[in-house]
Amino acid sequence: MSVTIKDAVKDKRILIWGYGREGKASENYIKNYCEAKSVDVFEGKIHDFDEDEYDIIIKSPGIVMQDYEPLRKNKYTSQTELFLNQYRDRIIGITGTKGKSTTSSMLAHVLEKCTDRPVILLGNIGLPCMDYCEQITDDTIIVFELSCHQMKHTKVSPHVAVFLNLYEDHLDYYHSMDAYFKAKSHITTYQEEGDYFYKGENVPEINTKAKTTVVTVDEVRDIPLKVFGEHNQLNATFVRHIAKEVYGCDDEAITAALGSFEGLPHRLQPIGNYAGIDWYDDSISTIPEAAVSALRSIPGVKTILIGGLDRGIDYDILVDFMAEHEEFNYVCMYESGKRVHDEFLYKYPQHRNSGAHRCPVYVTNLEMAVKKAAEITAPGEGCVLSPAAASYGYFKNFEDRGDRFAEMVKNL
Repeated sequence: MSVTIKDAVKDKRILIWGYGREGKASENYIKNYCEAKSVDVFEGKIHDFDEDEYDIIIKSPGIVMQDYEPLRKNKYTSQTELFLNQYRDRIIGITGTKGKSTTSSMLAHVLEKCTDRPVILLGNIGLPCMDYCEQITDDTIIVFELSCHQMKHTKVSPHVAVFLNLYEDHLDYYHSMDAYFKAKSHITTYQEEGDYFYKGENVPEINTKAKTTVVTVDEVRDIPLKVFGEHNQLNATFVRHIAKEVYGCDDEAITAALGSFEGLPHRLQPIGNYAGIDWYDDSISTIPEAAVSALRSIPGVKTILIGGLDRGIDYDILVDFMAEHEEFNYVCMYESGKRVHDEFLYKYPQHRNSGAHRCPVYVTNLEMAVKKAAEITAPGEGCVLSPAAASYGYFKNFEDRGDRFAEMVKNL
């Protein structure tokens, strides 16, 4: 039986641990709509507050915390878990290393067009779920983008769960692929009979009670889309399954709705033609597979800008692609870009003196990368920022990185 957020926090002493978007949303909702005994906010380490002073501690997802001691376990929760406890029966939860924001937005768009029900998109896409509680009605469909951090300690799974794919990422947080996968697997671990689970073919098996459907590349058909790439065709295939099988949408209506989806900012987004070059912003790219996908997806692109924070992930896929595809220019920058550049030269020394078109170029920062790209990209060709790395330490977030990139391009 579901437990409402209001019932869960009523007459309880609440600590909100972390004060980013989710922390602020939790504070606002609990103070304005609930009857908690007290609400405190804390930013700092676990040893700097007294757990015994609180009945419930709502931890923000970005805070790294080891598995709880059994006796303390029930005291800790999260905005995600509280929300799932109340609304799980009407939630479609979507996770995956790549494509979860686009797929979530695409699905919300299709369900808005193809059902008579209200649809709300929220979650890791930058829309904290507690900001939307008062808008949810009995027939609302909730599309919830879920990150590994949000799912790590959550003991509730949504009615419809989607696990798009699994690639190496966030190893600075989890330290192993097994731990990363386990965190994401919670999207289906606690599902019940009558629930639905859709997974990509590279996602390992997970023990679940839900009806499981594996979505494969072989199913993909040429759907008329405004967004680039085979990966978006696969995302659309997930959307088609859910809209048709769970919500009974008509196939022709689904196709029409998919064709009207415009895509999201910073995801293979065209910026315009400047200095004779077509520029594209894929700042959302944080893993090597995304950078490779960007080069394969956008017609006419001949130059890519790579690099950001080095989180210790494996770049062999990208380095090998660079060696096999000499038709592209590779401009590397920042910490991870230096690593990619050096690993390429170490692994493929024969390219060292072959010229810019066969050997990656290293520059210090994004501004220098844009200038170098303008020099080595021919008029009529394209350049994409697809960093294959996180933005932290150099920019506020990937949105800021993409916005700064667009400004630099427009000032050429």
